[in-house]
Amino acid sequence: MKLALYIGVMAGVTYLVRMVPFVIFRKKIKSKFVKDFLYYVPYAVLGAMTVPAALYSTGSIISAAAGIIAAAILAFRNKGLLPVAAAACITAFAAELAVRWLGNM
Repeated sequence: MKLALYIGVMAGVTYLVRMVPFVIFRKKIKSKFVKDFLYYVPYAVLGAMTVPAALYSTGSIISAAAGIIAAAILAFRNKGLLPVAAAACITAFAAELAVRWLGNM
């Protein structure tokens, strides 16, 4: 019974999130400011969720930052998702090993 209630609540919330913009914005949006704002919201939200998670994904912020920097360099060079992700993981792993090795000296 609880599972059905949880599923019902989540279905209702999902429906409301998708329905409310259609109810609020019945006419075509003409304001350039509002259009630009709505265009960049998904990117801002994705960045706000991804960057903190990436910074605290390893044992050290230094190794996480190294992975982020490697990913940014390859992404700006228009490399694909797989090479960017692989390079970020390898760089973060190598930096984490270096941080631990230097910490033991």
